[in-house]
Amino acid sequence: MITLTESAIKAVGRFISSSDKPTGGLRIEVTDGGCSGLSYGLRLEAKENEADTVIDCGEVKVFVDPLSMPKLDGMSIDFVDSLEGSGFKFTNPNAVKSCACGSSFTTGDNGGAPKSCS
Repeated sequence: MITLTESAIKAVGRFISSSDKPTGGLRIEVTDGGCSGLSYGLRLEAKENEADTVIDCGEVKVFVDPLSMPKLDGMSIDFVDSLEGSGFKFTNPNAVKSCACGSSFTTGDNGGAPKSCS
């Protein structure tokens, strides 16, 4: 299961309400990239795909594809707004190593190929 904090749910709700496209939820996925090998991907989508796991987080639905789910299961997502900047913070129990920027990670079973974090 993936959980979103109240702050993350409110942030996603703001993004959905300001979107000019019909949006059914937030897609969270794992992609190859970042200096640790895997990166988190977030985007708004109109609807889930047939094979997706759909997680109901109150006013927000989260869509996760079957390949990403094992790498994200148990993860918590927060939205932080501070003087240093604002953005999503990922706490992933499957990550055995994370990049200093916090946007890429490695799992024990599949680390991906490290790339630049730029």
